[in-house]
Amino acid sequence: MRLFLVFIMVIHGLLHLLGFIKAFSLGKVVQLTRDISKPVGILWLLAAILFIGAAILFLLKVQQWWIPAAPAVFLSQALIVFSWGDARFGTLLNVIILLPLIVAVVNVLPSSFQNRYGIEVRKELALSADTAPVTEADLRHLPEPVQNYLRYVGVVGQPRVQNLRAVSSGAMKMKLNGRWLGIRARQYNFFNVPARIYYISSSMFGLPFDGLHLYTGFRASMQIKVAHLLRVVNARGDIMNKSETVTLFNDMCVLAPATLIDKNIQWNTIDPRTVNATFTNQGNTINAILSFNDKNELVNFVSGDRSLSLDGKTFKSFPWSTPVRDYREYDVVKVASYGEAIWHMPEGEFTYAKFSLEELEYNRKDFK
Repeated sequence: MRLFLVFIMVIHGLLHLLGFIKAFSLGKVVQLTRDISKPVGILWLLAAILFIGAAILFLLKVQQWWIPAAPAVFLSQALIVFSWGDARFGTLLNVIILLPLIVAVVNVLPSSFQNRYGIEVRKELALSADTAPVTEADLRHLPEPVQNYLRYVGVVGQPRVQNLRAVSSGAMKMKLNGRWLGIRARQYNFFNVPARIYYISSSMFGLPFDGLHLYTGFRASMQIKVAHLLRVVNARGDIMNKSETVTLFNDMCVLAPATLIDKNIQWNTIDPRTVNATFTNQGNTINAILSFNDKNELVNFVSGDRSLSLDGKTFKSFPWSTPVRDYREYDVVKVASYGEAIWHMPEGEFTYAKFSLEELEYNRKDFK
């Protein structure tokens, strides 16, 4: 779809060069029978430049490709009307370009998920404050497997984590036998007053879709839109609040291990490599089992308190796990760079997401 639109814009741009050639008598243009003045010929050239420029930006996945494309379409259509008898079929090309153009423009409106993500993050960042370092004394109340994990990843001596910013890429699918869709996710988590703001983007059958997960205060929501216009999922309510509490705690365990010193977590040791955690936030209490390997790496997280909803209306409860691996250093600590998300359903394991962590930063003061 991307290459098709690039092709259309380039071809449409090159066709506009005919008007410029005709106006300045640079060659014989039999396709245009009506005389074109030189000032109008300049406009034909400008439309060509705008279309080709927009095609290049779109090919490079620059979100602002619509800035040259919008005036190109309107200028092009005006020139086509001026030479309607010869150029009327160019209207079809403008319509083809106009549809994704509308989608791109809608995505920059204040109501778009992308902009709401930025607004919500900036609100939370305004509450930032300095943090003291994590000490060995902070680890004493933790089970030995958790203490060993925190020492392994290197949090001792580093500042306590007040917030994190993460960027991930990977793939997701909506059903057990569904097709994988490439995704990109951006998120900020806050831990002084716990909050999670998560924006994900992808495309399906050439149409973009994006999702916004908000967990601030004691309310959580998950919304998904197709083409930035049609909302197809709007999940919220008590079950969603509890489910996102699980997700928040999972992020603490995997992405921000230093936060596991939080006194809102109650621990029980199951065996030398396994612990049970009970986490409470804003009246929501959830349980999870954390498993570690002989290198003291966290390798799995399992909870029965997260619910699956594909439509935002009905929820089904299945055990949920996130096996992780491939530890590498980000910012000042080591964390898992790869993880999966799995629903353990009666008909079998449903691995619905695969993530590779690209960027991770702690204690940011501004939006990025």
